[in-house]
Amino acid sequence: MQRREFISLLGGAVAAWPLAARTQQPAMPVIGFLRSTSPEGTEHLLAAFRQGLKETGHVEGQNLAVEYRWAGGDMDQLPALAADLVRRDVAVIVANGVAVRSAIAATTTIPIVFVVGVDPVRSGFVASLNRPGGNVTGTSIVAGADLHAKRLEILHELVPTTITIAALLDPNVVETEATAGEIEQAARALALQVLIVKAGSESELDAAFLNMTQSGAGALLVGGGAFYVTQRQRLAALAARHALPASYMTRDSVEVGGLMSYGPSQMNAYRRAGIYVGRILNGAKPAELPVELPTKYELVINLKAAKALGLNVPATLLARADEVIE
Repeated sequence: MQRREFISLLGGAVAAWPLAARTQQPAMPVIGFLRSTSPEGTEHLLAAFRQGLKETGHVEGQNLAVEYRWAGGDMDQLPALAADLVRRDVAVIVANGVAVRSAIAATTTIPIVFVVGVDPVRSGFVASLNRPGGNVTGTSIVAGADLHAKRLEILHELVPTTITIAALLDPNVVETEATAGEIEQAARALALQVLIVKAGSESELDAAFLNMTQSGAGALLVGGGAFYVTQRQRLAALAARHALPASYMTRDSVEVGGLMSYGPSQMNAYRRAGIYVGRILNGAKPAELPVELPTKYELVINLKAAKALGLNVPATLLARADEVIE
């Protein structure tokens, strides 16, 4: 081979090296994000989730991609949305509340990281909190007896003359009966009467609120669950219409007009979920990542809603609030 031909061949090979290197680089991992609600009002949760990813070295659009699937409150869509993510062979599926069952039914191999407001063991999502087993783990913002007692205490501090407090619970949530018992026990300790009212569909909500007011309830404790998250605007509107000071589980309800919320921080739960996704992408196995329970709680008060109800929020309560919405 002549020298000129050799140099030409060598130059062509060198030029091809970057292209070959690019084709051999691993594809950017894709995360599936499955949620039962619509995207509106979830910006703060997504920001917290991305922060958790960033803490483990993963940035959306730089070294990973996210495929979002929103059911918009239509739970019947969730199985098809979960199946679509599995067909796309995502690296991890992140699912909330009621969406978790659809994700679990869709795959036994793709890691699933959940954020739920129920007991994940009692709900059958994991074998145990410390050793989840299988391909599923995540964070739970499940409400325990102490939380119910604290919520009642704060609500009673806001409306001290009220003797009867209603508790609105979703009968479709696994631990509803246990929750009802815990609330009744907490009410007795505060010398309060509690009226347990259950509503698990849109058609039952109007009757439930009518039952509360006709029974003489002077305040309302709203339980958790995916259904009440999707109905948060309507619940806030019904509470206002019936002049019932209401306490909710999450700040989302306060942001759409609800009076007050006290419960585990959803933002912290989504940040921790982002960290778990990052750890799994870095090689951790979901079966060996223990389910995380709440460590951060927040009190949010809506002064505009309080004024509409004719309530004067005690200064001591305002001083303890993590956020006051004017």
